[in-house]
Amino acid sequence: MALLRARRSGRPARVRGHRGGLRTPPPSGPGQGSALTAPPSAFSPQGSTHVAAVIGCPVRHSLSPVLHNAAYRALGLDWVYVAFEVAPGAGRHAIHGMRALDIDGLNVTMPHKSDVAGAVDRLTPAAAALGAVNTVTRGPRRDELVGENTDGAGFIDALRIDEGFEPAGRRCVVVGAGGAGRAVVRALAEAGAAAVTVVNRTADRAVAAAALAGAAGRVGQPGDAADADLIVNATPLGMRGEDGPDLPLDPAGLGPGQLVVDLVYHPAVTPLVDAARARGAAATNGLGMLIHQAAHTIRIWTGEDPPLEVMSAAALGELARRG
Repeated sequence: MALLRARRSGRPARVRGHRGGLRTPPPSGPGQGSALTAPPSAFSPQGSTHVAAVIGCPVRHSLSPVLHNAAYRALGLDWVYVAFEVAPGAGRHAIHGMRALDIDGLNVTMPHKSDVAGAVDRLTPAAAALGAVNTVTRGPRRDELVGENTDGAGFIDALRIDEGFEPAGRRCVVVGAGGAGRAVVRALAEAGAAAVTVVNRTADRAVAAAALAGAAGRVGQPGDAADADLIVNATPLGMRGEDGPDLPLDPAGLGPGQLVVDLVYHPAVTPLVDAARARGAAATNGLGMLIHQAAHTIRIWTGEDPPLEVMSAAALGELARRG
């Protein structure tokens, strides 16, 4: 609890990075190590340490603490990132807690994204359009809380940087119209996709999601995947521990020249990824999106360029540990 008490009073001086990020001082003598090389256990939060967190329910499975803390240590930033399990319906209370405890930044996962959107002071255009917030940051006035949504930007970065796939002019099919699916639909349209077809069991949700893509949006059927350049599974089907069918669509129509992205990342090779690869399509899981949306958040909060390779290695190591 000492970490959360009186963090803004009597704060000691800190070393600033080249872009204004807050850095831990370098070692003062040989053999003392540094935040760049020391293991995470060697980091000792102080009263001046910046605190960020993720809220959700459940949240124990979240890789966000692993990603963020690995990045902060590699960058030498005096930040620490923790996870808070917040009961459904209590998202607004968590925002009050963020204000009261002077927490520097907050990530938001299910089921709180919509509730938090109504509890912050201001929304970015992406968060307003989606009606969902996955990142809360402090505005120019520290008492102003701004709701952002970095899911779509993280997805597009994962396509371009990790997969070498440019969505502009491409035909895309998105299966699922929940929070992640809606973010992907909007982001693909903004990136210039020629068509964004939404497939969802509930018709009205599919219509609402397709509307986020404007003129490029339409509602379709699972069979439309056969003619698409990009197919995205934005449902939990195939996730480890989930009951029900493993595949969100029949993979028979998949083949060479297509990219399949399953936003599920545990297991690393989901049933859809395995089936797509068996038919000659390129396929990947959703870990890249998670890493890149976290990178956007770190950039927003600290002004630093996130170490993507460090974050990826940390995430893969943690997933391997979990088995």
